[in-house]
Amino acid sequence: MAFIKTSEGADKLPSGTARRSRRAAASSLASAPPASKAEPTLGDVLYARKPEKLVSEREWVDLVRAVAGGDPLALHALYERANRPVFTLALRLTGGREAAEEVTLDVFHDVWRRASGYDPANGTVLGWIMNQARSRSIDRLRFEHRKKRAADALPAEALEEPAPAADPVECAERGRALQKALGCLSADERVAIETAFFEELTHVEVAARLNEPLGTVKTRIRAGLHKLRKALAETDNR
Repeated sequence: MAFIKTSEGADKLPSGTARRSRRAAASSLASAPPASKAEPTLGDVLYARKPEKLVSEREWVDLVRAVAGGDPLALHALYERANRPVFTLALRLTGGREAAEEVTLDVFHDVWRRASGYDPANGTVLGWIMNQARSRSIDRLRFEHRKKRAADALPAEALEEPAPAADPVECAERGRALQKALGCLSADERVAIETAFFEELTHVEVAARLNEPLGTVKTRIRAGLHKLRKALAETDNR
């Protein structure tokens, strides 16, 4: 192969050979494995995503005012934003998941009824909701403590001795009296009571079954039981 003599006297590859050498070098670089990426830092992990836009207090207030105007979608939006902190607080105070779920539903039922009374000058919307959650949780604790004290106050004999067998005639009379007493209930009260007691469901389960707010179901059951007790007492006094 003939070499080209440069002006400095050095030998130089022919032009065709030089082009082939350059192509081989470029191909070698292209086939080389890519450099490994550096391990992510803690900052990369924590701040990989941009933080979502914070919801302004003005938007919270607008939702409460929409709830006050009877907008159920606004209540749903409030529930989506605030149910987790409400449930967490209720669970911490009551110590029971079922109780916390009932408290959470009661709180948003209260929000639905009391939205018109909210005043932004007295604090944020979330603070207003959390105050209701705290009050409801404390009420629930007091109720559970009263129930426990009442059970503890029962004499031991009442827990140990079996009840005497009831007279069949008396049972029949009591059954007729109960049927008559049920007639004094409204249709909603009767359905709520029958669903709770005959199907052995909790108040939360009754509310879900009837697709009614938990507070409404509780009110119907309490009112219905009061009417039944009064009607049965009148029957016993005759």
